[in-house]
Amino acid sequence: MFTITKEFHFSASHQLCDLPEDHPCARLHGHNYIAEIELQAETLDENGFVLDYRALKPLKSWIDDHLDHRHLNEVFGHDHVTSEVLAKEIFDWARARWDQVSAVRISETPKTWAEYRPRRSAA
Repeated sequence: MFTITKEFHFSASHQLCDLPEDHPCARLHGHNYIAEIELQAETLDENGFVLDYRALKPLKSWIDDHLDHRHLNEVFGHDHVTSEVLAKEIFDWARARWDQVSAVRISETPKTWAEYRPRRSAA
């Protein structure tokens, strides 16, 4: 199995409104997010790629247009926009365009990551 990854960076705010008042994430705050998309293939294309990194430009445009410098609660229409939820939303958007997408990881801080990776089907 061949695996490639690419990082995308964006800044956005969110608020996790159902947490206790004294929880820091209950307050409006922002992050400099890193989104990492992973793609896998058992074979390479005619150019030797899982997917040409340049083909991921629409994802960069979508992130820039819909997530960067936005309030994520408003973007997604709810107050539970965690890194886990964000990973799944980006995964779904990307997987609808590229079958090779196998996982998305989101970092809010240099020490924390959340990942969405669907279970592999039993053969």
